[in-house]
Amino acid sequence: MDEREPDDMVEVEQEVTGVEPPGPDAPQAEEASDEAMEAAVEDLRGLVTYLAKALTDDQDAVEVDAQRRGSSVHLSLRLAEDELGKVIGRQGRIARAIRTVVSITAARHNLRASLDIEG
Repeated sequence: MDEREPDDMVEVEQEVTGVEPPGPDAPQAEEASDEAMEAAVEDLRGLVTYLAKALTDDQDAVEVDAQRRGSSVHLSLRLAEDELGKVIGRQGRIARAIRTVVSITAARHNLRASLDIEG
């Protein structure tokens, strides 16, 4: 096996990947991930809004609130009382499908999401 110093390995990695290590002026990973998390939360909020508006007749009554705590996101969907059945569906099938889509989308952003539907 090739015995190299750690500095030599960084140079070899740069040659292979073409990526330089971050310098002292590079943004902190925590800041970048926090911005990415906020963008992911907004994506989830937009997804739920889109799906709910597509299912209901009274699109102006659809409100989605998103709260993030660490790697968890809690989404709250509020809509008109008479529109609840359209979003929940028979035996909750549509609601379960929406929650599944939200969970999969959240998992792709390394988040965990929950959805409450309120009338």
